[in-house]
Amino acid sequence: MKNILITGGSGFVGMHLTTLLKANGYTVSYLTRKINPKLDIPQYLWNWEQKQIDLEAIANADAIIHLAGANVNGKRWNAAWKKEIYDSRIKSTEFLFDIIAKHANHLEAFISASATGYYGCTTSDKICHEDDLPGDDFLANTCHHWELAANQFTQLGIRTVMTRTGVVLSENSEAYKKISMPIRYGLGASIGSGKQYFPWLHVDDLCGIYLKAISDKNVQGVFNAVAPDYISNTQLMRTLAKHFKKPFFLPNIPGFMIKILFGEIADSLLNGSRISSEKISGTGFKFKYSSIEDFVNSLH
Repeated sequence: MKNILITGGSGFVGMHLTTLLKANGYTVSYLTRKINPKLDIPQYLWNWEQKQIDLEAIANADAIIHLAGANVNGKRWNAAWKKEIYDSRIKSTEFLFDIIAKHANHLEAFISASATGYYGCTTSDKICHEDDLPGDDFLANTCHHWELAANQFTQLGIRTVMTRTGVVLSENSEAYKKISMPIRYGLGASIGSGKQYFPWLHVDDLCGIYLKAISDKNVQGVFNAVAPDYISNTQLMRTLAKHFKKPFFLPNIPGFMIKILFGEIADSLLNGSRISSEKISGTGFKFKYSSIEDFVNSLH
């Protein structure tokens, strides 16, 4: 029985992933900053900032899924929070690499989260593929360096996978709750031009991609983790309004208002590109939710 060590395992994605892995016969353990006695999961302490880790976690792991990282939407961006976003991803990955390179282990795979922010905050009809160059803004730079740090594991002969993840949706996800709330009150409207694309996927499909990355030894390198359809912000909001039987006639929310409300992160809300899912589909992975209609039809 393979043991999968997850960083960030107690988060939204991590909890869903834990359930799926256990249902498929894997054992699961967490690397965590603080032991949660309510969780029926083996937990090991680590603190990448202080260079501390319980080495038993590494010794017992057959694969690592690295999900840890400060919430990009957790606070209004300033220099300190942007540094936290960057360091919690890149430096934590580099710390894991240094530890694993120095200590005995039998790791078969290292699987790291990344994000579609790699492609930059732009809007165009160009379809982004895994071999494209990164964008030139903060999120793109963060994702690029994040992947470079993860790719070091290939030097140790460890199969390495990186998932450029879009907005993760489910009926209980924070992203969905924030998007749908104004629509539920009849206040749905497009953001900015409304033409920007909205790369997304259901949490079940994201976890399915992680399961595929663990179980299929032919899966390695970078993969976009997004649903196959290309949907704009306007299409998303109109589809949700139709589902809730709410009007959708308000004028678009101007970009300058979004920037006032959200600061620098507004660029990621006002822009979005078409992201290809062809590479992950080419591995034989099948999406449960291929379109936004599939997602909406699953809502209660």
